[in-house]
Amino acid sequence: MNTVSLQTIDSYVAFMELNRPEAKNAISIQFLNELQNCIANVESGKFRALVIMGVGDSFCSGADLKERKTMSETEVKTFLRNINLCFSRLSNLPIPTIAAINGFAFGGGLELAISCDIRYANSTAIMGLTETKLGIIPGAGGTQRLSRIVGEATAMEWIFSGKKLTSVEALERGLVSKVVNPEELKDSSLALAREISESAPIAVSAAKKAIRQGFQLPMESALVWEQLCYSETLTSKDRLEALQAFAEKRKPIFKGE
Repeated sequence: MNTVSLQTIDSYVAFMELNRPEAKNAISIQFLNELQNCIANVESGKFRALVIMGVGDSFCSGADLKERKTMSETEVKTFLRNINLCFSRLSNLPIPTIAAINGFAFGGGLELAISCDIRYANSTAIMGLTETKLGIIPGAGGTQRLSRIVGEATAMEWIFSGKKLTSVEALERGLVSKVVNPEELKDSSLALAREISESAPIAVSAAKKAIRQGFQLPMESALVWEQLCYSETLTSKDRLEALQAFAEKRKPIFKGE
């Protein structure tokens, strides 16, 4: 049985399920390989948004420590390199990505979630980069991505202490964008993905690139970068379709061209 699966919803929304509920969706070698394959399928598809959610009571509890215990130091380093490459590949997808955090998200599980652009959580979710409690540090992008999301001081506080946050705390500090009841999480996340998929794909991709790269630049350089990203939309058929639809008082039909 696959531990990670991918399905298409309403033509343009990719829905990825993490399916190791008996291990709280811990990241094993098999799990990581299948996650990489699903991300590759998203890359090669015509999707406009991606939602990732866990099966059962967990989003992803982090690395499979039972499997990790059997690995040599060399094997651990290889695994860490592969998980970094996988999460970076997810982060670099041109389409918006949404993590629907439906329960526990610890260590590598939260690193997976913060590799996504947007995070929704259910009201029972608990999350944290807890690696220092295991004698290590976040090694799949956690120290870098978390600090860019919540700020350096907050990231240090949470990582140094191995803090476990409730969904309410995560919302208050900007780690997640929305908290909903458990039974509403999937629908809420998919509703956002559907709304995104109705926007012009080239424009959404350009906006993501403008935000991601511009955030790391001084304001003056970031504004120049924004204009370069804007210019990518000027020659698109979708831009002309939007103008035509406005004139005809109808909803535009975007084709990503």
